[in-house]
Amino acid sequence: MSEQDNRRAPLSVLVPVKNEAANLRDCLASVSFADEIVVVDSASTDGTQEIATAAGTQVVQFSWNGKFPRKKNWALENFPWRHEWVLIIDADERITSELEKEIRDAIGRDDVDGFYLNRRFWFLHGWINHCGYFPSWNLRLFRHRLGRYERVEINGDACSGDNEVHEHILLDGRAEYLSAPMEHYAFPDIATFIDKHNRYATWEAAARGQLHRRAGQEALRATPFGTALERKRWLKKLAMHAPFRPILRFLYHYLWKQGFRDGYRGWVLCRLLAWYEFVSVVKTREMPRLTTRQRDN
Repeated sequence: MSEQDNRRAPLSVLVPVKNEAANLRDCLASVSFADEIVVVDSASTDGTQEIATAAGTQVVQFSWNGKFPRKKNWALENFPWRHEWVLIIDADERITSELEKEIRDAIGRDDVDGFYLNRRFWFLHGWINHCGYFPSWNLRLFRHRLGRYERVEINGDACSGDNEVHEHILLDGRAEYLSAPMEHYAFPDIATFIDKHNRYATWEAAARGQLHRRAGQEALRATPFGTALERKRWLKKLAMHAPFRPILRFLYHYLWKQGFRDGYRGWVLCRLLAWYEFVSVVKTREMPRLTTRQRDN
């Protein structure tokens, strides 16, 4: 190991958590190369705070008042970050040694303001390498003064809680891509996938109008000529009124995105994504009635 590898990188890490005791220890170990690690907690009750403290990280408590900003934007705006560059990582994600080397080099550049990281999903005891889930680009490394998560205003919390889960970073600057993937252990079993995507479908139904509005300063653009995330947002907008959306979603992921190359786990994932699309469709149709009922009550 070189002398540079032994030194802490001049980097701040933001880890938003709530009851993440099962994941947090391995996450923090993967970013231990950073000089500053800040865990932003939401009153966890499962030992999350104790794990973070034992790892030598700083723990900050966030109490949401139901309004903007949510947890990540609040931390970006209010915490006195020690370094210019910040890396945002969830507790179920891991930075590999290869990606660490790329990050060390990236934050030494002065001609770029942010970097997209490529997440690789672990699913059914193996990596997903196709299905439209890999590559999966997310802007997670950037100069903290230049990036904020888009604001999506919806009625109620819609199962989204106090943290930005589906929103993306809007960067006031130039971004590039790092090649080494980041590991993502979001779905340890099928039950977890179904539980999370049931909540995601509720959020998507409530936020659909906001996500497909004309983009401004606080929303990601939907365009076929932009970044991978902007193209994905455009495809969602294009498919919004398409018939047979669950079937089309399966065919898109399994055939067009070559999910069949991931074997059995690709087949299962693509079927689950079709189910997710179906749930999103019916929840979108149900949402106006729920909103009217809540307003009347």
